[in-house]
Amino acid sequence: MRISKRVLWLGAMCVGIWNTPVMASFSQVKLEFEPDTLEAATQADESLMPYLPEVEEINENPAIPAELLKQRFAKLEKSIPLTYHKSSHEFVEYFTYKKAKFTKTMMEKMPLYFPLFEKTLQKHGLPAELKYLSMIESGLNPTVISHASAGGLWQFMPATGREFGLYQDSYIDERFEPVKATEAACLYLKQLYRIFGDWELALASYNTGPGNVKRAMRRSRGTTFWTIYNVLPRETRSYVPQYVAMNYMMNYGADHGIFPENMEYQIPNDTVHVNGYIDLAAFCEQSQISFEELKKLNPQLTKTTLPDRTRDFVLKVPSMQYTYLVSNRSQIMDSCTRRYTQAGVLIARIDSTYTDSLGNTVAFPYATVAVNNEGEEQVEEETGEVVERKRTKKTSHTVRRGENLLSISRKYRVSVADLKRWNHLRRSTINRGQRLVIIRETRETVPAATQLAVVSQKNEKPEVSNRDRHTKKRYHTVQKGDTLWIISQRYGLEIGQLKKKNKIRGNAIKPGQKLIIST
Repeated sequence: MRISKRVLWLGAMCVGIWNTPVMASFSQVKLEFEPDTLEAATQADESLMPYLPEVEEINENPAIPAELLKQRFAKLEKSIPLTYHKSSHEFVEYFTYKKAKFTKTMMEKMPLYFPLFEKTLQKHGLPAELKYLSMIESGLNPTVISHASAGGLWQFMPATGREFGLYQDSYIDERFEPVKATEAACLYLKQLYRIFGDWELALASYNTGPGNVKRAMRRSRGTTFWTIYNVLPRETRSYVPQYVAMNYMMNYGADHGIFPENMEYQIPNDTVHVNGYIDLAAFCEQSQISFEELKKLNPQLTKTTLPDRTRDFVLKVPSMQYTYLVSNRSQIMDSCTRRYTQAGVLIARIDSTYTDSLGNTVAFPYATVAVNNEGEEQVEEETGEVVERKRTKKTSHTVRRGENLLSISRKYRVSVADLKRWNHLRRSTINRGQRLVIIRETRETVPAATQLAVVSQKNEKPEVSNRDRHTKKRYHTVQKGDTLWIISQRYGLEIGQLKKKNKIRGNAIKPGQKLIIST
């Protein structure tokens, strides 16, 4: 019979013939065992999780009868199972007694975000009851950041947010923008449901990641959330029961004496399109807009200014002040776009016609900047009258995972019908990796004198020097938050082309690095 080293060590300790220190001996024996990789991964993941409350186990005589909860869970259950479990019972009592104020706040915020959630979930064919998930993710706070750096209503990690098209830099973080974040959350939830085919497992993986859920399934040989429950991270074990409890509280909270008092609603708003530098504090001051209201309407703004490189940023403004804004546009834009520019340099102003959220077509000025041959923003000097020219620009877009014609059309501000026509599509189905042609009309302004000079010399053949025969290289200086995908989309390039021009093997780029855009 084979005797293990551990048995020999214990025997030796008994007879006193082992002279090596005890701790050293134990370490040697422990190396003989295969480490529990899942436990290590779980502990690492738990350290990154957003905080979830500790809950005591229910007493033998809980305040809310178990049978009542079972009946009500069954009535509420639609596409997503609402399984009765002692943990879900604990959370119902937790939100009823210990966190009644939080429950009340969630009831009051429902009108603020639920219409958006319901509309987006319906568009993607997802269960409407997923709207309750954001309550346990963020407490319906669009700018909350967890200790693990997850942010927004749907708590996206920075990298996951970028993967689903949420732009982030030091001025703008689209994880905080409710519309775009909800769109990204729906795409992610659809992806998770396709992986597992089970909503409880999909919810668990939204919290801890699909890799951890798969490892738990392999370790426990379970195929449902409740069969892998005991090997999941602590916070994930609480996650699905919390979702069940919050669903219950939003429907039956009044039966437990919890009522909303001050309901919150979306501020009626219109939009202004911003290109170039703008001081938002000065803009609010001159426009008679509360900065708090502007921040509430635009939670993706992380600073009080937008930089020179800003392009077509949609700024929401309260409808009540919009008429004043249009009536005093010159004074307002002068005060917030010129104040901090370099001495002797003015930002050119042009009118751009957009359709506001109420369906009215209104012209509104915005600051515009040009791009020099080095790929860095420079401000045009205002030298008298300017002439506006229209140019048609054709670019291509490579379809990414989770994208559809509607999301692409919104990104480029074109119609789905035009996308289909340009690409000869009969149906709305597109595939990952497919290249789509995008045709956009851009406007540029030139000094009137320059425009006249171009016209007068149209039929002449100017002498061209050897230096001018070659197009100068254009560069892009990498900003914090830039990725190859973001840069390629900005300049209408394929990622492969961008990597080839700059001899990049991997995907890593650094802030301050200069990338060749065209030669």
